[in-house]
Amino acid sequence: VLGELIEKFVSHLSESRTDCYFSTGNYKATDADVKKESLSAVQQLGVEMTVRYGRYLNLLKEDAENGLCFVLMNSEKFLKQQHRTVVSSLCCLQEHYAGYDWFVSSIFLIMSGDSEKTLTFLQQFSRLLVSAFLWLPRLHLSIHLPVTTMEYGIHPVYFCSAHHIEMLLKAELPLVCSAFHMAGFTPSQICLQWITQCFWNYMDWSEICHYIAICILLGPDYQIYMCISVFRHLQQDILKHTEA
Repeated sequence: VLGELIEKFVSHLSESRTDCYFSTGNYKATDADVKKESLSAVQQLGVEMTVRYGRYLNLLKEDAENGLCFVLMNSEKFLKQQHRTVVSSLCCLQEHYAGYDWFVSSIFLIMSGDSEKTLTFLQQFSRLLVSAFLWLPRLHLSIHLPVTTMEYGIHPVYFCSAHHIEMLLKAELPLVCSAFHMAGFTPSQICLQWITQCFWNYMDWSEICHYIAICILLGPDYQIYMCISVFRHLQQDILKHTEA
């Protein structure tokens, strides 16, 4: 039901010029028989974890691995059409996105392993502003970023969402903010980890789905409110650990 809801919502928005923040060209998915070997070691590990989790949740069938590889390869090719050429020694600015695409995996599970449906959704979703914040590889080497921003290799999620999380945390949860300060690292570090992984390994599957749906339906600023609410939920534990 959730898959159908976000699918219809995104399809409707992507047809409206005022809601389309990014322009995307036409892309036709190819290589239905994508070989797993074409993926990097990190991606292969991610695929195994996703399929194992999807089977545990009873969302995926036996042949799901090939479907996920197909989606990952094609979404990467699709995004590559909007890449800017850059020469840099930074590993985050190499041709391929350095990590694993947890957002694509999440959508694949939400769509119950339907690769065609997942790819169609991703292509439509990539036109919307919220895609820049939920789908981190979306802006990797992107022509949609100013050259100077891209060359620093810092994702907008870090200097937009994480920055606002820290500002709100100071006002809403000053004790949590102080606890992080005393620990010697920033809340934005853990938030970037949560957001990059779509809260995998931190929240239950239903909560991950709610996070994605809330941000799509209500806007990318809900990514910030979600992180603040998690910190509020963890406040007592954080303060207890700080004392210890």
